[in-house]
Amino acid sequence: MADGKWISYLRVSTDRQGKSGLGLEAQRAAVADYLNGGQWKLIKEFVEVESGKRADRPQLEAALAACRLHGAKLVIAKLDRLSRDAHFLLGLDKAGVDFVAADMPNANRLTVGIMAMVAEEERRMISARTKAALAAAKARGTKLGGRRRKVIGINERGRKIYGEVVRGSADAIAKAQAAIQQRADARAADIGPTVRALQAAGAASLRAIAAGLNAQGIPTARGQGTWSANQVARVLERLQETA
Repeated sequence: MADGKWISYLRVSTDRQGKSGLGLEAQRAAVADYLNGGQWKLIKEFVEVESGKRADRPQLEAALAACRLHGAKLVIAKLDRLSRDAHFLLGLDKAGVDFVAADMPNANRLTVGIMAMVAEEERRMISARTKAALAAAKARGTKLGGRRRKVIGINERGRKIYGEVVRGSADAIAKAQAAIQQRADARAADIGPTVRALQAAGAASLRAIAAGLNAQGIPTARGQGTWSANQVARVLERLQETA
């Protein structure tokens, strides 16, 4: 039984199908049948007129951005509405969005399971190679560095993030900091259009913008609690820095 917030994505292959509605109504019906029952809310529908062989689809990108913005799941009528390219389907994991295909509800679990197994095997191989390299270095008499707690980044709330890092691993620290900043910038970019819309509608203060985001049910960067003026200020700062 479906629950929570949803964004629907419909796709037809030709402009003629898009204008006539041919295929779209069947997809809407399949989505409606899947969502039937439970506590759910369909926030928005995105329609694309594009071949499934192409990966550059602006409406799909907009749908994924809306899912991230509202903390919603993507629902499609058929799995092939996303793409016939398996690599592209697996790449959806990078978008940070859960999706469900009405004709194959377990497909999401299947693809995630495949990716998890592949990632686990890769981690196992890396771990084995690392242990072998360390053992060889120790056998040669190389002194291995210890570990210490060190600040490796700043989170979205301006708080320090500590981690166990190997002494001298400046490159690892830089990569960790870059990843944290990248996630924060991406989240600010998703929220930016909504913030600008609230400002255009008369929300002149940070507190008013925060109230508008809370009223629309948009999750905070941490996904917990409600928006505050300080959180809005940090989003605006990031938008200015990346403009």
